[in-house]
Amino acid sequence: MNADPALPRLLLLEDDPVSAAFLTTALEALPARVDVAGSLAEAETLRDTRHALWLFDANLPDGTGGELLARWRMHGLTTPALAHTADARPEERDALIDAGFADVLRKPLGVAALQAAVRQALGANRKRGPKDDCPPRDDDDKDGATSPIWDDAVALRALNGNAALVETMRGLFLGELPAVRMRIADALARADADAVRAELHKLQASCGFVGAARVLVAVLALRDAPLSREAFAQFEDAVDGTMRAVVA
Repeated sequence: MNADPALPRLLLLEDDPVSAAFLTTALEALPARVDVAGSLAEAETLRDTRHALWLFDANLPDGTGGELLARWRMHGLTTPALAHTADARPEERDALIDAGFADVLRKPLGVAALQAAVRQALGANRKRGPKDDCPPRDDDDKDGATSPIWDDAVALRALNGNAALVETMRGLFLGELPAVRMRIADALARADADAVRAELHKLQASCGFVGAARVLVAVLALRDAPLSREAFAQFEDAVDGTMRAVVA
């Protein structure tokens, strides 16, 4: 973390390690100091820290970003807040705006788009990032048959053209992937569709940040049918193929 006290201090609430690493790197490059919390409970320990801006994930293991924002507003805290989520539904955005967030950022988003939104929230009059920073559409290549394992163009756009950072983030992504697959398999065995979707929600953003194209297609298919054994088999094939490509 950049410790310069003259820089704005931001609180990032994000439980997915890959997303947290990307967002922290992008925010520190503003430049800014960034405190990171992985749960509402962790964030509560930082409530009295003087932050210039809060960036809250919409859904955490122990609650929602909206719940936390409501509690802190009741304590009289007026720090501006942005929400971030991989949920593209208009009703999700509307609910977060109604909860008091100044804006809702859809993950994955590129460095330029994130930094522009933060500068705007901090009061700077900057333009939004270029159109190329927008995430890939959810309906691209639904069957995944022609999807490459990695989409380097997507990853480089998300990470501002920094190839070294792409490789670092992909290493983190691959390190987390086996545990994510196990949690999804356990939730599927319990027929817990909500738990499956919660894991996929986080994984979708991670895929976008690192350009994991084949896994992303499988994630979207399983998200639409979270208890489908066929969709889960497609997901496992995509994960296995991605892991094998690294070994090769």
